[in-house]
Amino acid sequence: MFRRRDNMALGSCVLAVLLSCPVFGGNEGWYQWRGPNRDGKSVETGLLKEWAEGGPKMLWFVEGLGEGWASMSIVNGLIYTTGKKGRGEFVHAIDMDGNRKWRTEYGPAWTGSYPGARCTPTIDGDRLYVISGLGTVACLDRESGEKKWTVNAFKDFDSEYGRWGIAESPLIIDEKVIFIAGGKKATMVALKKKTGDVVWASESIGEKSSYCSPILVERGDARLIVTMLSDSVVFVDAETGRIVYRDKYADYQKKPKDINPVTAVYHDGCVYTTSGYDCGGAMYEISEDGKTISRKWVDTVLDCHHGGVIFLDGYIYGASWKGNGDGNWVCLDWDTGKVMYEHHWICKGSITYADGMLYCYEEKRGNVALVKATPEGFNIVSSFEVTKGKDQHWAHPVVFGGRLYIRHGDVLMAYDVKAD
Repeated sequence: MFRRRDNMALGSCVLAVLLSCPVFGGNEGWYQWRGPNRDGKSVETGLLKEWAEGGPKMLWFVEGLGEGWASMSIVNGLIYTTGKKGRGEFVHAIDMDGNRKWRTEYGPAWTGSYPGARCTPTIDGDRLYVISGLGTVACLDRESGEKKWTVNAFKDFDSEYGRWGIAESPLIIDEKVIFIAGGKKATMVALKKKTGDVVWASESIGEKSSYCSPILVERGDARLIVTMLSDSVVFVDAETGRIVYRDKYADYQKKPKDINPVTAVYHDGCVYTTSGYDCGGAMYEISEDGKTISRKWVDTVLDCHHGGVIFLDGYIYGASWKGNGDGNWVCLDWDTGKVMYEHHWICKGSITYADGMLYCYEEKRGNVALVKATPEGFNIVSSFEVTKGKDQHWAHPVVFGGRLYIRHGDVLMAYDVKAD
């Protein structure tokens, strides 16, 4: 059963938030994994710089999303996320009052180790795209939830699952939907977003997908798709699917793993990638014409597990891995990899940014901290504990429309973080 509950009457304060919520278009919607640019950064201003004791006011929460750790997409007054029920995965559409508008099953769920939906829906115009835990790529009508097409991508390309299924959010480039096949027939595949037909399939290099959602990088005349596979970082030509550059982890990591779920970040000709398990990170530099790629530096301190990293004003922020149950919060210099600070606060976790502040969601107890985004230190201004939901605190938070959204298991919560 899907249930919505308020902790207080919404009243005129919620009406003000609704009236101020931007419409879809450009940076005005949080329409995919990690936001408009897949970098975890909100463009919003006018947000609280300090929370009251106990945290910001909860506007509402909804139950019944199903198992999973998916984040949220938000467009035109609707919030989209995914969850597992039984052996299927579902997209949920929820309005700004916390009411469910529709729910649609889109593909078979991952039911092995740590069962649950991981995919954050990608919105493109009037359509929505998702990838199920067993590799079904689906296109749905954004307003109604009606299925437009589905492709059993992993079967079609003879792909092999990792130990936790698929944890990828699709990337839209022009008229194409990109996903990582990691199969015997192809490494990466582009489908026509209107029909699901194959546009191109890159050559197979014998590597599995690695729970990583790709990004698009534009440099000179080059348009490159960057992602982390089970054994290497790859840069792929977005027009043809040709693998332009490949860097094997074994060439710079002491004990490389096939678990690499952190989405890369790009700035001014450079791409930063990182993995947990003491594997560390690497910075790649792309020449101005986009034709030459080289590894610039490596670091072993910010070995982010799966909570993501933020680039801001010449620095990288994120959490490191100190075993599956611990980690520090770290800041690196973007140009050199120099460690600016390494601070222990409860546990590692996920991170997002808005209006000069980092929102850090640690995964051991579910505390959320408001932290000044400065390389001078991990300075917590305010914090509160998420008490609703169960299982792991792994879903990435979202700040949009004057609200902080937190997903914890079966529950989605909305908090008011807009300044008066």
